[in-house]
Amino acid sequence: MKVAVLFSGGKDSCLALWYAVHRGWDVVTLISVHPENRDSWMFHYPSIALTRLQAQSMDLPLVIVDSLGEKDREVEDLTACLVDMKELLGVEAIVSGAVASEYQRTRIDSICNRIGLRSFTPLWLKDPELLLRLQIELGFEIVITAVMAQGFSESWLGRRLDLGCLQDLLHLNEKYGVHISGEGGEYETFVTFSPLFKSRITILKTSREWNAESHRGILNIESARLAGFG
Repeated sequence: MKVAVLFSGGKDSCLALWYAVHRGWDVVTLISVHPENRDSWMFHYPSIALTRLQAQSMDLPLVIVDSLGEKDREVEDLTACLVDMKELLGVEAIVSGAVASEYQRTRIDSICNRIGLRSFTPLWLKDPELLLRLQIELGFEIVITAVMAQGFSESWLGRRLDLGCLQDLLHLNEKYGVHISGEGGEYETFVTFSPLFKSRITILKTSREWNAESHRGILNIESARLAGFG
């Protein structure tokens, strides 16, 4: 089965891709939507431009969809791309990394129903703690690139999501209700290595934006390269 994977470069889309490959599906392309609006309702914003490096590391084609990130228009931007992928590449199904977001899942399902594609969400409603433990055990190297909820501090920006970090997320979940996978938008991630990568991504230069009042911040990755390149 020919599939396209909706790919943000974060931990969940990388794990959904890993599932697709291990199901034996033919991943014909990754699709990344690049929203101008950092508060996009549907799509990942931090470090989205670096999906090019991730795709290069995995030797997978990448289609980039530029979008203003407006609430309804961004869904139509994705729809137009998927129509093209169905016609040009013979894509039969879409794989996405939704864990608990009904907003994302129902809209992706609706698009697929309209244009005659199947929709697969291999992480859907799985225990988020078990998903993170699986990623850590598989050797995913995950960097936190944004936080947006009470309980987080600036020190979380750039932190590696390892077992110690997972314990802290479990604490924030108990105290503040933070979703362990960040599915409510509480935090965002960028994957610098996974079992599908042929080279690690080395982050060379970053800057931070932080608002202590709203507990919001972004790690801007200004420069990065594949290990052994450049």
